[in-house]
Amino acid sequence: VDNKRDRWLNRDEEKQVLGNSPDWLREIVTFGLHTGLRLQEILSLEWSRVNLFRRTILIKETKNGNPKTLPLNKIALDVLNQRSTVKSIKNDFVFFNSNGEKINSNVLRTAFYSVLREVGFDNFRLHDLRHTFATRLAQAGVDIFKISELLGHKDIKMTQRYAHHCPDSLRDGVEVLETDYNLTTM
Repeated sequence: VDNKRDRWLNRDEEKQVLGNSPDWLREIVTFGLHTGLRLQEILSLEWSRVNLFRRTILIKETKNGNPKTLPLNKIALDVLNQRSTVKSIKNDFVFFNSNGEKINSNVLRTAFYSVLREVGFDNFRLHDLRHTFATRLAQAGVDIFKISELLGHKDIKMTQRYAHHCPDSLRDGVEVLETDYNLTTM
């Protein structure tokens, strides 16, 4: 079955989604866009796995079974720094609900899809935030092997299903042929 997804948020769509999200959802979506983590990896993240000094997080339980240490960019780090000002006394989760408990993934999905309906987006899923992460890296010229490592894929073929190019991000691929080319010398 060909279940390849070719959908990611462009920057304008991202602004619309974030601008219409409640604070708690905005933090999770932003964190997902800048880490590429799966929903359960985000919701299960505990402070004991966060190293703000080294700017890394350890994801102990991954889909492929291998733990991974993920570097954080400034935006993901800013989310964590903001979250660190309020911690739950009930558990060690980074993201928690108003009762201080782990956020239910169905509650999060309901809130997320409500925002998508509000801004008029269809054919977008919460998991497509991972596609957005991978696509933006690919379009910025990050090599596929790094993207694969960041996503935690064992097989590069899976990464190729996540990282997509558009004509503008491919342009530099053909422009390299222009170097030292002069039509008058032919």
